[in-house]
Amino acid sequence: MIDKTVVKQLVEEWLEGKDYFLVDIEISSDNRIVVEIDHADGVWIEDCVALSRFIEERLDREVEDYELEVGSAGLGQPFKVPQQYVNFTGKEVEVLDADGKKYKGLLKSVDGNQFTVTVKEKIQEEGKKRPVMTDVDKQFEMDKVKYTKYLISFK
Repeated sequence: MIDKTVVKQLVEEWLEGKDYFLVDIEISSDNRIVVEIDHADGVWIEDCVALSRFIEERLDREVEDYELEVGSAGLGQPFKVPQQYVNFTGKEVEVLDADGKKYKGLLKSVDGNQFTVTVKEKIQEEGKKRPVMTDVDKQFEMDKVKYTKYLISFK
């Protein structure tokens, strides 16, 4: 089986000096390699092809055969690395917390492992008969949520 650290070193070598970042590398038992990269402005197919060729030039199919797929992380997929949170600051996201509760709101800020999402909640204000929809900031830790993902809007 192809060593994941070897593939990671190759990807990091190609990424050096570029605005792309590594999201994930998966290698199955039958040597199917899937590399996911991302960029603040999206991923260009030409760059996926260039990275694929870079890896193929450095892995010897004669020694060990493999299948290689290089692509972007995908818009509707859960975030896997902190840089994705940074890239989607100011955008609508969905968070599923550790207790299974979903929150939808604006990704307000990211600070290390923590991030803040502004959600709308009904709050009962004193002196009012009905609850009022109010913006509330919810703080989460990246490693303590089940997922966070970008909400695609067609408005």
